[in-house]
Amino acid sequence: MNVARLATVDAAQAARLLSEVREAALAGQRARLAPRPVIEQSWGRMLRSGVDPERGLRSRVLSSDEVLRRREESPLRQVLPVLREGLLSVADVAQHIMVVADADGRVLWREGAAPVLRKADSLGFEPGADWREDVVGTNGVGTPAVVRRPVQVFAAEHFVRAHSSWTCSGAPITDPRDGRLLGVVDVSGPLETMHPATLAWVDSVAKLAEARLRELHVASLEQLRAVAAPVLARLGGRALVVDRDGWTAAVSGMPYVRRATLPKSLAPGHRWLPSLGSCTVEPLAGGWLLRTEDEPLAAARRVVLDLARPGRCTVTVMASAASWSSELSPRHAELLFLLAEHRGGRGAAGLAEDLFGDPSKTVTVRAEMSRVRRYLGDLLRHRPYRFCEDVEVEVLLPADPRDLLPQSTAPAVTRKRNGPADDRPTSF
Repeated sequence: MNVARLATVDAAQAARLLSEVREAALAGQRARLAPRPVIEQSWGRMLRSGVDPERGLRSRVLSSDEVLRRREESPLRQVLPVLREGLLSVADVAQHIMVVADADGRVLWREGAAPVLRKADSLGFEPGADWREDVVGTNGVGTPAVVRRPVQVFAAEHFVRAHSSWTCSGAPITDPRDGRLLGVVDVSGPLETMHPATLAWVDSVAKLAEARLRELHVASLEQLRAVAAPVLARLGGRALVVDRDGWTAAVSGMPYVRRATLPKSLAPGHRWLPSLGSCTVEPLAGGWLLRTEDEPLAAARRVVLDLARPGRCTVTVMASAASWSSELSPRHAELLFLLAEHRGGRGAAGLAEDLFGDPSKTVTVRAEMSRVRRYLGDLLRHRPYRFCEDVEVEVLLPADPRDLLPQSTAPAVTRKRNGPADDRPTSF
């Protein structure tokens, strides 16, 4: 019997079988039932990172003030009505709860059946708690955040024994603009109330939330564009109006730029911006007016691609005038890793083969590389795609190669993940 078919088995029987599987895995023995690949890989990460299967590593719960601050700053607060409408009524009847966590795995909202909330309290599944995978083991919040896809964790598929009476179905919610992880929505409850359709239901509501975020972004840019129109009409020279995250609402005297990379703390005045060079920055309602000063861009000398933390990859560009960092979507992390592996360059067909095992999927590769080049600009060349020869590229990798881009199913990444430890690049 395969674990993927346990939904057709009595819940108590399935729990007993999974408990045997878990005990065998922890003892390094072969079980009569193979764990699902997503669970087996998660257990492997837990064993390598030292999570205690008896107790987990429970970290400090955030203060109520810090939880409130994170709620106010989280984009997920804008889609809470969508999540509540789609999940709460059914979850309450099914004796489940809805949990919404941020990208750091911190529980921000938790609602649903009162008896189940009390059970969750006993597990430390409470507002402000840290439910990252490397803190509390395989679970429906932390594991979807790492693999970037919906995951159901049933009974003893949880790595920590105390969670084995629990079932979790979680789906990541990503920023529809750039693929950045915003958090995870999870439906959890006693194992006997598990239903095989729960995961698909949670994932569909997560996608509705992402669609709503996309609508809100388009509406906010339209509003900013209306504010910007009379301002730009009075200006000469090159200028653009962007929202607080750098997304462009309008331009004047220059080609359209989809997004300008902004530092985390931007203030009015003369500033150097990575994609634009020297600029005058002025505040607008809901955004910024950026007036370029036509000075040459500072040459970037070093690029650091940080893949060391599963589920959170970044690229940092270091130049003589300034440095900046950006979180990467899973696809862009894969592409930059492959380009770092092939400093001599890789054509679209080669990258398609690396990513999909199909060299004909060049249209998808070219579209994604076009997006990457919008923020890395002259650091990349094409025909073939490659990093510039005079730029130092450093890749920070996990201590164990099996933790490299765990969400990736790209054949080239899978080969590197499963290959010998000494077959890994560190810098170029």
